[in-house]
Amino acid sequence: MRIRKPAVLATLFLIAACGQAPEQAGQSAQAGAGLPALGGHPDLNGIWQALGTAHWNVEAHSAEAIDQAWPLGAIAAIPAGNTIITSGDGSIPYLPAARALRDQNRAAWPALDPEAKCYMLGVPRVTYHNMPFQIFQGEAGDLLMVYPFAATNRVIHMSDFTPPPIDSWMGKSDGVWDGSTLVVTTTGQNEFTWLDRAGNHHSNQLKVTERFSLLDRDHLRYEATLEDPLTYSAPWTLALTLYRLVDDNAQLLEHKCVPFADKLLYSDLLGLTPPAPAVAP
Repeated sequence: MRIRKPAVLATLFLIAACGQAPEQAGQSAQAGAGLPALGGHPDLNGIWQALGTAHWNVEAHSAEAIDQAWPLGAIAAIPAGNTIITSGDGSIPYLPAARALRDQNRAAWPALDPEAKCYMLGVPRVTYHNMPFQIFQGEAGDLLMVYPFAATNRVIHMSDFTPPPIDSWMGKSDGVWDGSTLVVTTTGQNEFTWLDRAGNHHSNQLKVTERFSLLDRDHLRYEATLEDPLTYSAPWTLALTLYRLVDDNAQLLEHKCVPFADKLLYSDLLGLTPPAPAVAP
């Protein structure tokens, strides 16, 4: 496998970012005692990864078999996990119709899951996916976040706060510094992305407010508040820790997933049928 090295893109991005005018004196946030700093802000550069099972389900869930993958036995089992939702009772406050749609999505998994079809994952799912991602930050200007899955990247706009012209898989992300915390607001996402593999979803009215707070050099506190009046009865928040990859050879590895989705997307044309579930003796 060829190793994906977004070095050229990152270098050009950082040159452009560093060439922008620095912030006026007094407006630069303090990075915090003992934290790595860059341009008066915490230095978020690096490769980060979420641990746990939120990519399976952001709510609390038990271990479960995947019937369609029964030939893999325990290898294909869904691992148990705690909720990462910190608001309310730890569950998503769905409106009744939206909860019913969640149940339909879950019953039809994985065929309906955008991840299975190699579509970009959207925000916030892309952050706690089970692959690492990389943050590129200059002394000033925009930030860049790069993800291996489906060759996804997003620019965090630090000055261009114009509304997104159209809805898209990743929407438009605008960022500001609130003291030592990077606050990113994402709007303009389409309604097709999910929040996890459990069918949790949203509409195109979703607004996601993320907060990236550097705890120490190798730990990043991540919070995201989701607002969507068409799907949820109230805003809700999830939170987890992101861990820096500190290995000497840490890098993003390319994951071109389009060929892996062909049989799923074109099974009717290929004359394929999904494997039958196991039958109890």
